[in-house]
Amino acid sequence: MINLGEYNTLEILRDTEPGLFLGDGEDNEILLPNRYVPETFEIGDKIEVFAYLDNEERPVATTDKPYIKKGDFALLRCNQVTKFGAFLDWGLVKELFCPFKEQAFKMKAGGWYLVHCYLDEETERLVASSKTNHFLDNKELTVAQFDEVDLIVSHPSEIGMNVIVNNKHLGLVFNDDIYKDISVGDRLKGIVKKVRPDNKLDISLNQIGYRNIEPNAEHILFTLQDNSGYLPLHDKSDPEAIKEQLQMSKKSFKKAIGSLYKDRLITIEPEGIRLVD
Repeated sequence: MINLGEYNTLEILRDTEPGLFLGDGEDNEILLPNRYVPETFEIGDKIEVFAYLDNEERPVATTDKPYIKKGDFALLRCNQVTKFGAFLDWGLVKELFCPFKEQAFKMKAGGWYLVHCYLDEETERLVASSKTNHFLDNKELTVAQFDEVDLIVSHPSEIGMNVIVNNKHLGLVFNDDIYKDISVGDRLKGIVKKVRPDNKLDISLNQIGYRNIEPNAEHILFTLQDNSGYLPLHDKSDPEAIKEQLQMSKKSFKKAIGSLYKDRLITIEPEGIRLVD
């Protein structure tokens, strides 16, 4: 099977005037136009190509690498807007079409938009949608608290920045956790700070350096962040106060803050611990 919108490794079947015909071994063929034919090749060689529809809606292969493939998200530039919709630059000869109905906000030529690429079942064409939340699902999560994740910055809200998590889920980085300039389309690493009962994901951007520390220490760091960088707990605090605040024993707490202090991530004050800026 030759999959549109994806990379396919195909066999060179024959050399013709318009280019090479490639096959998948199941009697499916696709043309690789002359402009993409390698300088040297032999019939029977395997070649990796990207498959999509050309301007005449015919399946065609290319060795060019698009900026986005089916099922992915990417920040793309709008080249033009016509009465049919917007046409985006995705690195191939034929532009990627985004219908008006799939535009979260009306696109303008020269603007940059975060979009999802999918195969329209009715037209069998690859199209784009800037309504990215429609392609994310938090009903069944594939991540857990403290997991390191890949992020794409999606869109701002009043309380933070929405992010796409591992190309599957929607997460939120709260304003208090944003310590550097980030923009829509940025690709970042993050950590799942909290999984809420409704499966909403709180994401932290600035804990990557902590991923090798023990879970209790990491939990304390996240709790410090949620409390403006300070907790009124120390090695002489009542065990019940520690358990109520952090859900851990005093022994575990002392071990964790000792590790954090050694790594210079916190300071220990007479009445509590403070996150190092």
